[in-house]
Order: sequence, then C-alpha cells, then structure tokens
Amino acid sequence: MSHELISQASPSGAELDSLSAHEFAVEIEGERVTGIFRVSGLTPFKLDIKSTTNRLAREPFKIAKMVQRDPNNAFNRWLQETAKAREDIVRPTRQLSIVAIDDGVETRRWTVNGAYIIEVSYSEFNTASSELVEEVLTIMYDSIEESWPSA
Repeated sequence: MSHELISQASPSGAELDSLSAHEFAVEIEGERVTGIFRVSGLTPFKLDIKSTTNRLAREPFKIAKMVQRDPNNAFNRWLQETAKAREDIVRPTRQLSIVAIDDGVETRRWTVNGAYIIEVSYSEFNTASSELVEEVLTIMYDSIEESWPSA
C-alpha cells in the first residue's frame, strides 16, 4: 500500500491509502490457492435499470492462473468436476474469496457465493516463448458479498 500526504492545499491534510494490484490472494472454500496471476472483471455491484424494474446484474469475471500438475489441488478438482458435468444444468459450485492484502494484512474481501466455471481457455502454446501457459477460468456466480475486515 502506498501512503502519501495530500498536498497542503487539501483542507484535511489526510493520508491517502490505496491498494496495490499485486497484493491479493484467492481462496476456494477457505483454502488459499497458489499460482494465481490475476483476477479481472470483478464487478461486485452493477445495477441493471429497466423502465419497470431494477435488479442487480451479475457479470462473469476471469481468474488467470498457472497450469498446475497436482490433480488434487483445489482448482484442478473443481476443473475435473466441471468437465465431468458437461452440459448438465447442475454445475459444480464453490465459494471463492478474492482478498486484498496490504503489508500482510487483509483489507478487503469479496466472497463469491455459488461460483461455477463457465469457460476454460489457455494462452498460446509457443515454442519461441519461455512464458508459462495460463489457464483462464471464466466464473459466474449467485452473489458477491464485500467486506472490510480491517475496518
């Protein structure tokens, strides 16, 4: 987290407190997982306004992670269950948490309830590259709860 003093022109003279994009963790069913590159498109609140009704819209988000060999790690078990379900309307669900961390302290948590995988894609396999292959999961969900544990 970066701390900097607001300019003297600021009436409050308060300190700015911001999140760094690289300080985060992902948990599946309370188990912290490794190998996560990024989470993108997380939209915990979006109001879908219609002329007759208002409702909360749910937008899928993506988790990009490294491909890991262990078939028993939390993500690989979930992927295997999802592949077995195929077109079945009943999807294997999990509770995910995306956790913002600052200097080792949890500052915000998004708990994703009823999360299920709707797409899996991979980055390029390329003999000229030394980059790791990314496994990109598109996640849909029932709800997202946001909390500020350090507040």
